[in-house]
Amino acid sequence: MENLRSMGYAVEGLSFDSDLVIRGLIMDKKNGNVVKADRFGYIKRAMHGTKMLSNRSISELYGRELVDLRDESRWEFLNTLFSVSEAVMYMQMVDRLDEGVLPADIAPMDYQRLYKVVAKALFRAHVEGKLKDEIINDPERFVELDPELPLALLDQKEAGKRLILITNSDYRYTNKMMQHAFNRFLPDNMDWRNIFDMVIVSARKPEFFQMSHPLYEIVTEDGLMRPCFKARSGGLYCGGSAQMVEKALGFQGDETLYVGDHIYTDVSQSKVHLRWRTALICRELEKEVRALELGQEHRKKLIELMNQKELVGDVFNQLRLAVQRRTNNRAAQSSVATTLDEKELAENMQKMLLTMQRLDKKIAPMLEADGLYFNKRWGYLSRAGLWDKSHLTRQIEKYADIYTSRVSNFLQYTPFMYFRSQAQSLAHDLHPY
Repeated sequence: MENLRSMGYAVEGLSFDSDLVIRGLIMDKKNGNVVKADRFGYIKRAMHGTKMLSNRSISELYGRELVDLRDESRWEFLNTLFSVSEAVMYMQMVDRLDEGVLPADIAPMDYQRLYKVVAKALFRAHVEGKLKDEIINDPERFVELDPELPLALLDQKEAGKRLILITNSDYRYTNKMMQHAFNRFLPDNMDWRNIFDMVIVSARKPEFFQMSHPLYEIVTEDGLMRPCFKARSGGLYCGGSAQMVEKALGFQGDETLYVGDHIYTDVSQSKVHLRWRTALICRELEKEVRALELGQEHRKKLIELMNQKELVGDVFNQLRLAVQRRTNNRAAQSSVATTLDEKELAENMQKMLLTMQRLDKKIAPMLEADGLYFNKRWGYLSRAGLWDKSHLTRQIEKYADIYTSRVSNFLQYTPFMYFRSQAQSLAHDLHPY
């Protein structure tokens, strides 16, 4: 907000509403919308500015148009918590653009240029260091401590695994955060550095996985560096590359499990370029699991109504087919429909239509409310509609070998556990019912 204000934009009255958007949504920069798509890219829910669009409006605007994340000039995938913050600001600024309250001499004339302004404001917050300075000065306010996180990593290390920390943050910030989050929970006055065989800061991911940057060794506690040409186990470095890490520690490919919380920067790049195994951290899963429990009865009733409509619809279709076949003097598919005269067929079809309309009136608001316990606007993180997966879930399935809400969940297993994928259900599978 401060950066936008300094650029001449009115930001008074804007606020950070953590429920306005969720991770996994997609910004449509052409239309000033944020949308939720299913795994195929079909848009299921949409919001213009801060106002949700009706199903009719979505149909009129997008028709059968698919979201294509390769078109980066139009679509922006919200795959980090930073992008959520950006979207909350952008959607409120869309409202102000629509209202005509942005100054005419500086305000952009369309939604795409407005997005660039908001993105620039967020980028400045990162680059100028204000964001991290605030966090370093008051970590208690910003960091949710997890006492089991360091212990989960300690288990892995003591089991013979070699642990590496690779972060885009600089050494000053990394050291402060790790001391705050780790040291108090480690035994025998251990320091966080003792857990890791190698630490790399300012890694410049995703380029870290694709190319080699100059390597520097950090030689003092306040972060002074000197050029370095070869990494070694136990070192603290700035820059370098993933191939350098593999060479220094003597491993490659699927011998590695890379854990990160960014689908693109972390998980997809390490998978595509290095064939590392990948684990995605998605903290919101904990809220989603609770929401699924709370919404169990709602979903059960909704599915019952959907099944009723399907049965009624099947009867209606049988009668409709009977009318169609009768014009060609052929028997209906069911013997009952064959015996009905034209008047009875018409009356029964009318009854079926009225029954389906009554069911639709019950189903429509229940579909809107499905996932209410997770987010009242967007429903569940992992789902789009009643049956299908969200675009976010498709991305997770594509790039992550495993996903979980936090690293400390690995404490529920031994460090020798080999995780296998669950059986995948297919439409033609035989079921015991």
